Amino acid sequence: MSLQRKVAIVTGGGQGIGKAIASSFLKEGLNVAIAEIDEDAGKETEAEFQHLGSIQFIHTDVSNEDSIKNLIGETVKKFGGIDVLVNNAAIANPKNPPITELSLEDWNKTISVNLTGVFLCTKHSVPYLRKNKGTVINIASTRALMSEDNTEAYSAAKGGILSLTHALAISLDSDIRVNCISPGWIEVSDWQKQAKRLQPELTEQDHQQHPAGRVGKPEDVASLAVYLASPEADFITGANFVVDGGMTRKMIYL
Repeated sequence: MSLQRKVAIVTGGGQGIGKAIASSFLKEGLNVAIAEIDEDAGKETEAEFQHLGSIQFIHTDVSNEDSIKNLIGETVKKFGGIDVLVNNAAIANPKNPPITELSLEDWNKTISVNLTGVFLCTKHSVPYLRKNKGTVINIASTRALMSEDNTEAYSAAKGGILSLTHALAISLDSDIRVNCISPGWIEVSDWQKQAKRLQPELTEQDHQQHPAGRVGKPEDVASLAVYLASPEADFITGANFVVDGGMTRKMIYL
């Protein structure tokens, strides 16, 4: 797909979907900077993928603007520019408290990482992306389109990414394409760092909730990211692609 020697930044690239995207990019010949706050995960992934191509782990907190400036600077210093930015880094509150118990601190933290991080990474990448007629790929979620209870902060942040995607696509015009992928249920156990790597525990019912007949894999998202990064997708911008095996189209009664 003519991606040889292009340069990509993948935030949250040390684990999960981001790690799968980094792997697929390397296999297509891209040079990859993985921006990761978890140092163990970042170092593990860098070492694991060395044989695939040129990869560099850069310790990054996407909620911190100085950290993002360092990410951009180190990437350009190492690889000479930026062609692709994947805004994937995200957090979720494992407790999922009701809104009456959701602290402002937790709300702000989720918005800061999941939404403001996308804004900041894009803002500071634009001068380099514009030089190369690059592309931005934002990773949102089907939570932007439908919700479970007590997911207000996460859903709001992911919904914001959808709106930010089409706003950026218009503002950046033909210089930089901006698209979004909204994954559904993606089983990431095999793509976690070693200390967190577990065997997936999925039931037949879990798979049958999906018209495609199975729960998703990080590779399902990664293959679309490769296409959106490629010249073959140069007529696609401002779009959101749902990767969920059809789950959001199926009426489920419990």
